Amino acid sequence: MLEDFKKFALRGNMIDLAIGVIIGVAFNNIVQSLVGDIIMPIIGAVTGGLDFSNYFLPLSHKVTAATLAAAKKQGAALAWGNFITVALNFLIIAWVLFWLMRLINRLMPAEPPKAPPVSKEEQLLAEIRDLLKSR
Repeated sequence: MLEDFKKFALRGNMIDLAIGVIIGVAFNNIVQSLVGDIIMPIIGAVTGGLDFSNYFLPLSHKVTAATLAAAKKQGAALAWGNFITVALNFLIIAWVLFWLMRLINRLMPAEPPKAPPVSKEEQLLAEIRDLLKSR
């Protein structure tokens, strides 16, 4: 059983997948930093410091706090502002990745289109043509 597991774990596809996940996590950190440290402060400056992350709707009469973190400690709160912030972050990340992929696709050379496979009829016709030429 150990030998089967070793074959499974060391297969090329598994290693490729593991490397892809590790690179994806590292790239996620870069994109999160781009959004959180560069793009969102610019958006905040343009919109006058608008930050949805502390907007919430208390779901209990016990919740009297002014911030979301404190409201969650007091009871149930619908964090709709945090959802909007996360959705905006997603849209910004998707937009950045879209432009990054467009750039990568332009920089990478396109593969020439492959010729379709020759049908049996075309192959036979080519053989007949070659035989007629050789006479």
